[in-house]
Amino acid sequence: MLICGVDEAGRGPLVGSVFAGAVILPSNHTIEGLNDSKKLSEKQRDRLAVCIKEQAIAWAVASATAAEVDEINILQATMLAMQRAVGALSITPSEVLVDGNRTPVLAMPSRAIIKGDATEACISAASILAKVSRDAEAYALDLRYPQYGFAQHKGYGTAQHLAALAQFGPIPEHRTSFAPVRAAYAQRQLF
Repeated sequence: MLICGVDEAGRGPLVGSVFAGAVILPSNHTIEGLNDSKKLSEKQRDRLAVCIKEQAIAWAVASATAAEVDEINILQATMLAMQRAVGALSITPSEVLVDGNRTPVLAMPSRAIIKGDATEACISAASILAKVSRDAEAYALDLRYPQYGFAQHKGYGTAQHLAALAQFGPIPEHRTSFAPVRAAYAQRQLF
């Protein structure tokens, strides 16, 4: 039976895509240290991502853009990214285990597992791949827009990010449906 783990990264940031990972691990995998990606350092995630890609039966990462987040809302965009990740797998899983309390609409049976990223190896692996991809997008945005500090805060609504939003205004990759970004647009229209 091929069990696929699915998790997302990037629901909270004010900028960029939301990512989802989908991973089918062999039952005899030897990857040590799998856990919720938020409980791992960036260095640990990067090391584990290599191991996951080497040992997984199949893996995929997909995303939904900031424009899609704005169009259909963050929850639906997350579900879309998860559907895309599962659909991009080279092998169709028998069942999908999703971190959280809901699952996307899929062609195969699926179960939501709260805190599954800490208890199911395949979900932990998906969490790590999604987070590594999300961080890579933040670094790419940082190269294009260094004044925002995306490499430091990864797009979350930190004081540094909010100050940059106020000073420089939103970029096309900002999620205009998120309140701080809407406020920054409104502020700029006053002048």
